[in-house]
Amino acid sequence: MKAKALQDALSYPPRLLRADRAAAYLGMSQTTFLDLVAQGLLPKPVKLRGMRAWDRLKLDATVDALEHEPGRRNTADEAMGMKTEDDDWKG
Repeated sequence: MKAKALQDALSYPPRLLRADRAAAYLGMSQTTFLDLVAQGLLPKPVKLRGMRAWDRLKLDATVDALEHEPGRRNTADEAMGMKTEDDDWKG
């Protein structure tokens, strides 16, 4: 008798993401993602049996930390005409 594959009815995202999935998770190209990793702006991958993968929770924590930097703005913010926290006191 064959063993049945382990499955359940729950839906949850993977904890470890390969570079292409990690980049897609953050909404950017793989090239940009890897450049930001090389610059130290995104976390380094973990290695598991020679495979490089990024911890989804570390990626989330990095993005969460960006929200707490006053005045930080990205091109999407500018394109949408959004204000930053610093814009309010500049007048």
